[in-house]
Amino acid sequence: MLSKDIYEYLAEYRYQLRKFQKFSEKAAQAVGLTPQQHQLILAIKGFPGRDYATPRELAERLQITHHSCVGLIDRCELLELVSRRKNPEDGRSVLIEVTPKGSELIETLSEIHLDEIKRIGLLKDSFINHQK
Repeated sequence: MLSKDIYEYLAEYRYQLRKFQKFSEKAAQAVGLTPQQHQLILAIKGFPGRDYATPRELAERLQITHHSCVGLIDRCELLELVSRRKNPEDGRSVLIEVTPKGSELIETLSEIHLDEIKRIGLLKDSFINHQK
């Protein structure tokens, strides 16, 4: 049987996650993005080892269906937040990149998010200052 402390810890952890998620949703909306658009742009910019991703990779990162991800990409492309280009290694697929407009918005949002993460104590100052 798990102790009361474990349940309190897990409940507090989920509470803090939800508070951060709500903060993130409001921050995205404040700069004119939906939370999903913000997540897509961040997933591309933060993709390990490169600044682009395939729709399939993005669907996995966002934990949504491939079909839903393609629709989100379409909407973001119309807003000039992302662009598509042919995959030079596989002509059947495309690569999704963030446009300068999308990059400007994600930089603003990321700075806001880093400040919030720092405020709530999830990251040490040295990490944030080292990364800027």
